[in-house]
Amino acid sequence: MTNHSAVMEFFLMDVSATRELQMMQGFLFLFIYLATLMGNLLIFILITVDQCLHTPMYFFLKHLSLFDVCLISITVPKFIMNTLSHKKTISFLGCILQVLLVIHFAGCELFILTTMSYDRYVAICHPLHYNVIMNRRVCVGMTVTSWILGSIFGVLYSAGTSSLSFCGSRKLPQFFCDVPSLLKISCSKTHVTMDISVAIGVVYALSCLVSIGFSYIYIFNTVLRIPSLQGWLKVFSTCTPHLIVVTTFIVTGTMAYLKPVPDSPHLVDFLVSVFYSVLPPSLNPIIYSLRNKEIKEAQPLKVEHFKALLEGEVSMEEWSSFAGFDMEGGHEPTYSQRQHQDWKLQGRHSSLDT
Repeated sequence: MTNHSAVMEFFLMDVSATRELQMMQGFLFLFIYLATLMGNLLIFILITVDQCLHTPMYFFLKHLSLFDVCLISITVPKFIMNTLSHKKTISFLGCILQVLLVIHFAGCELFILTTMSYDRYVAICHPLHYNVIMNRRVCVGMTVTSWILGSIFGVLYSAGTSSLSFCGSRKLPQFFCDVPSLLKISCSKTHVTMDISVAIGVVYALSCLVSIGFSYIYIFNTVLRIPSLQGWLKVFSTCTPHLIVVTTFIVTGTMAYLKPVPDSPHLVDFLVSVFYSVLPPSLNPIIYSLRNKEIKEAQPLKVEHFKALLEGEVSMEEWSSFAGFDMEGGHEPTYSQRQHQDWKLQGRHSSLDT
């Protein structure tokens, strides 16, 4: 990377022509960002503190919420600051960093979504062996793998971006730095590193898509053999949130990367960019909160007791013990609670083995 490139700046897409519209746009995105942040962090905290949600499915959902927080925090705050300050520039190094982090967390999220489909496949098609197959060590290993794969793709794409030359227009047809927009304004005739990175990324995405597809083929094949309507509804209520999230993530990403990059972007191009970068993280907490009975039941209880903790009405020990009140009382443990008990035993056995 030359010194000239290091001090270079790019001009991001400007959607609103008037100052009033820019302010409205900035505050609208600020509201969306804060709502998305609070929704995903609420899911993360609920799953962390509620022992009834310490199961493989919620373990992956917790990390999905974390990835969503990180993914939307890379692009939207910068866009909000630029809009409210009427500044439309980003440095070359800042652009490389955006590409690195966006690709990293997008790669992590895609693998976690694939892992969640495998988790549903094991739970529905092999329920008797679920706790053996999806044990704590396997779940942690899958999550670590998602971080590693995301890091590899982030480094590959950022290295390819840093090898590009820019000698003409530096106006990006996008409100953040992404690979198609940078390739559009680059004057490099050959970009081997980027071509290899994109090819590997396409293979990775297709592999995850095929894995998700096969998981649901087996799931639907098993569901068709269930005689009761109640069993059908229970399976579909479990799989529907994941299917909606996967479809939203893949469709918006495909639209953003396969759509030709325009010379002069319009409002439609901006909306496609918003759907790709903002819609999936924003919808995830809404979908899982509305469709998941256990999370809906945990929300008001946890918020109420957390408020009591902040106001000093309960001690930390009392608040911590609340997470397992059903299991420590005389009530029949639920399926999620039995899974949590199995996970605790697996964790103890793993620590003894090591």
